[in-house]
Amino acid sequence: MPEEHLDEEFSIMYKESGKVKMLDSNTFRMPLKSLKVPRAVTLEAGSSLQDALTLMQLKQFGCVLITKEDKLVGILTERDIMAKALGENVHFGEILVDDIMTPNPESFQPDDSIAFAMNVMSVGGYRHVPIVDEHNIPLAIISVKDIISFIVEHFPEELLNLPPKPMRRT
Repeated sequence: MPEEHLDEEFSIMYKESGKVKMLDSNTFRMPLKSLKVPRAVTLEAGSSLQDALTLMQLKQFGCVLITKEDKLVGILTERDIMAKALGENVHFGEILVDDIMTPNPESFQPDDSIAFAMNVMSVGGYRHVPIVDEHNIPLAIISVKDIISFIVEHFPEELLNLPPKPMRRT
């Protein structure tokens, strides 16, 4: 299929009433508290990796925030477990979360902008970042999935009505 046909198809797909629908910079200046993000899943420092895995499975979440006296001290992610805890003869009940968590993780506050969060997550390669209050008490966790969901909300018709498979040349 010639390139000009593809360009025409794409322009038809993304136009609405003769105008291309776009997110603008004001959209991304909105505060994180305007997003639908899950509450923080927390575990006290000194807990076993088995406790963390059980909690992550129960909550169906890819990370858990580690606290000490209710304040954020670390984050334990699936990546941490894969990179630091898996191996031969591993006993998850004997490993402490403190030994494999990422200490003092990057965190956001509810009034930080979505653009700021996207930038930090992109530059740092983070999939999950805690949202804390002014006393460093975890409130929520923002994930890449939450950002994608936010963007999808701005294009529900265009994205939800796409065919199940992309149109491709055979």
